[in-house]
Amino acid sequence: MPEAERWRLFVALEVPEKVRKSLAAVQGELQARGLGHLRWVRPEGVHITLKFLGDTPAGRVEEIGRALAPVALASPPLALRLGRLGTFGDRKGPRVLWVSLEGDLERLSLLQRRVEDALASLRFEREARPFSPHITLARVPVAVVGSSAGNVRAAVAAVRVPPLEMMIDQLSLMRSHLGPGGARYEQVKAFPLGGMR
Repeated sequence: MPEAERWRLFVALEVPEKVRKSLAAVQGELQARGLGHLRWVRPEGVHITLKFLGDTPAGRVEEIGRALAPVALASPPLALRLGRLGTFGDRKGPRVLWVSLEGDLERLSLLQRRVEDALASLRFEREARPFSPHITLARVPVAVVGSSAGNVRAAVAAVRVPPLEMMIDQLSLMRSHLGPGGARYEQVKAFPLGGMR
């Protein structure tokens, strides 16, 4: 791959198909409550982001892989469970809708710190905000943050997320392809957790 080519990369945990289907149903319920105008994450693309790398020379993928592989091997598989709906935002209103996670959160946070450390050694800037384990479902377009606030809060309060359990056994290096229909995600490399293959 040409060194000059740049890829939008991030490190994530991908979730099983049954969880994606369940979250798609939650998205549908939220849309039916008047939130169809939000920018929805495609159901096949829902994931748990551990580290956003951004615009990165494609030629660095192998180096990043060498840094992530031992981090993954040092972490046991994670038993996680879907929690509740929530939002990130500011005084104007919610900007992001997400689902919280429960279960092996200490191990998950440790894995995220190790990913952060490994990539900091490759001169990727550390994330300033504390890690908040979640799965993003939708983003509120900037132009309607204020006008949508009441509807978003009401829908989030009304919709319940099934407490599905999942076992996560691999770490993924992902590429984001931005397009008019929203972002599409592609796995570039996968690293087994705790030596599982």
